[in-house]
Amino acid sequence: MKITSNKKTVVVREYQLDIGTVQVFNNYMVASFDEGTTITLERAYQIIGISEIHFREKDFAYISLRKNSYAIDPTVYNYLRGMDNLVAFAIVSKKEIDMHNFNIEKMFYKKPMEFFIEFDNALSWIQKRLKARKSRNSA
Repeated sequence: MKITSNKKTVVVREYQLDIGTVQVFNNYMVASFDEGTTITLERAYQIIGISEIHFREKDFAYISLRKNSYAIDPTVYNYLRGMDNLVAFAIVSKKEIDMHNFNIEKMFYKKPMEFFIEFDNALSWIQKRLKARKSRNSA
């Protein structure tokens, strides 16, 4: 799985959490969690807090790099769904189990969410969603 981009991007800030790493870019964030971690609502608040620091007044997207296997409490998606400025949610993985889990997660999230095998495809998709949202908001 390609987890880096060929495109020139600048990491605004990187956070090392007890559950993994979150990198913040200009208009999106990329998270990679440790093997065996469970993302509970309490742990999700850390990531949500990071998004509020960097994207409080602007739209952003989220990319989940599924290099490792971990669990997500589905109630996390109920909260994420209420974040109006979270425009797109992408998952990047080559594992079949992640594709299966994605189909379940998508039922809870109910907003734009896609699954990708290549990071660059996920990045292109979120950038298109952000651009479309910006066009709608400025019209």
